[in-house]
Amino acid sequence: MMRSGNPALRGDVFVGSRAFGVSETMSIQGTVNKTLILLFLVVLGALWTWMNPRVLIPFFWPIAIAAFIIALVTIFKKEWAAVTSPIYALLEGLILGGLSAIFEKAYPGIVVQAVTLTFGTLFCLLMAYKSGLIEVTENFKLGVVAATGAIALLYLINIIIGFFGHRVPFIHEGGIIGIGFSIFVVIIASLNLVLDFDFIEKGARVGAPKYMEWYGAFGLMVTLIWLYLEILRLLSKTRRK
Repeated sequence: MMRSGNPALRGDVFVGSRAFGVSETMSIQGTVNKTLILLFLVVLGALWTWMNPRVLIPFFWPIAIAAFIIALVTIFKKEWAAVTSPIYALLEGLILGGLSAIFEKAYPGIVVQAVTLTFGTLFCLLMAYKSGLIEVTENFKLGVVAATGAIALLYLINIIIGFFGHRVPFIHEGGIIGIGFSIFVVIIASLNLVLDFDFIEKGARVGAPKYMEWYGAFGLMVTLIWLYLEILRLLSKTRRK
């Protein structure tokens, strides 16, 4: 069974997806093309709030909630991905632009570093995956999925206790423990990219419907956005005095 730490690319997503009579099927190149389109939309949205960060402040949570809802719709209605994934990309772009502007004001130059590290990580892991340097075994998949789930649970706990004026200290603070935690999260987010590559490749191999290219691109974009945010958080911790 195919498995990914990314909830958008869960193990059973291709089960029964090869519809009878479908002439066009998912391809790696098609997924790459869709990923580039979504990336363009993320950058487009980010540029707008980057130049107008104050505009985002009153709408941050409504946009974040809308993006979350769109993501859930895409996950459960993957055949709608051609419509929902571009909307998700634009919404996430608006959030990323505003957050990036805030971080950049506090730590000049941090955004360029975060973007460079994010795409550098993507390129290196893609090369490692294609060359066979990283082997995606079942134990590898289970380990990454378990670690991803643990991180998600910890973040959820942090959000819940945040309503009562508390928070998990090492998630937000600097120091050895805080930086070490962020490094761990960045590593896990990076390894999720490897699972996504493997998942998309297998989807193309089994002849999934053409719309799954959009769905695969959406899943990959979810991981990339998470990785960028975690790298941004890590860099900010290392630059605190």
